[in-house]
Amino acid sequence: MAPGAVSAAIPTVTPGAAPVKAGSAGRVRTVAEPTAAGPAAPDGRDGPDGPAGPAGPFAPTGRTVAPSPLDPGASRDPHPIHRALREEFPLTYDPLLRAWVLSRYADVAAALTDSRFTHGHRPGDPPCTRAHVDVDMGELRSVTERTAYVLARRIAERPQADLVADFCHWLPAGTVAAAVGVPYRDMMRLVRGRAAGALAGECGGQIAVREKALASFLGNVLADPDQVAALRDAPTALVARAWAESLRRDPPVQIAVRRTRSEVRVSGGIIPAGASVALLVGSAGRDPERFREPDRFDPFRDDPGQLTYGSGFCPAVLLAGLEAEYALRALFTAMPRLRLADGFRPAAHGLITRAPRSLIVRPGG
Repeated sequence: MAPGAVSAAIPTVTPGAAPVKAGSAGRVRTVAEPTAAGPAAPDGRDGPDGPAGPAGPFAPTGRTVAPSPLDPGASRDPHPIHRALREEFPLTYDPLLRAWVLSRYADVAAALTDSRFTHGHRPGDPPCTRAHVDVDMGELRSVTERTAYVLARRIAERPQADLVADFCHWLPAGTVAAAVGVPYRDMMRLVRGRAAGALAGECGGQIAVREKALASFLGNVLADPDQVAALRDAPTALVARAWAESLRRDPPVQIAVRRTRSEVRVSGGIIPAGASVALLVGSAGRDPERFREPDRFDPFRDDPGQLTYGSGFCPAVLLAGLEAEYALRALFTAMPRLRLADGFRPAAHGLITRAPRSLIVRPGG
């Protein structure tokens, strides 16, 4: 499981508390709290004992039921659900997640760093930064570059390839394998366990997250010929901006779970102490209150920001950025005319983690 992500072990009990007021755009409504007998369903959603919450109109659309991030169809396209939550239900209790849901950038960003929330492991946050010492950055750069070029050359002569299966799946594991001296043929068997731990400790589990982040990054670049032209021979700083922009627009971890240590006021009301809270990282990254044209992939934007990684030093964070940079350089060097296959458009899938399942390309153009 990716650090901080929702898993099958989602808490099954949310402590009861006094009713909480929640609203949006000047509208205030009473939100029912879960109880010891089972989670009640605020925002008009049916709970175990029947409807809970008022039935009157809540927004100009007349919507009275908050959509769930786990609703059918969310895996294919969660963005309409995220939009409705940001605009109409900035604080709502979701019985499927058994957690309060935050969807706006300001609330999610604060919850990831506020001491009133428990902190899951997010690479690059201060506790993570203090745990890593004696990491040879030059060596990491060298092994990342070498691994990316080996993988790119292996697919360069094919008439068609899937970059997810043939490149993204192998680069993060191969980089760690090379860094710790695991033979290439053994890397998938060993690198996800003790080898990864030897390099990155708690961050070893980030290999799967880096795979998904890299797939989304390459999909974002290759989907637009203008981006291909801009990034083909781009300096490191511009590639880093494009990488951060991809993490904002298409974060590999869509939902992170925290628990409140005390009452916390957010834009939709007050979350009680001891409550589970689902942070919609994917929604926060597309909040128009924070980002202009939030659905657009734009490495040149002047309002950047991403929530997948913290800002401190961590091998997993460093490797992810290096893999993005050398993936582009290796692929475009080995395949100067690389492009998406005719008629193919990248499509992301997933609820908790999310990325394209395939990237079908024509290496020879």
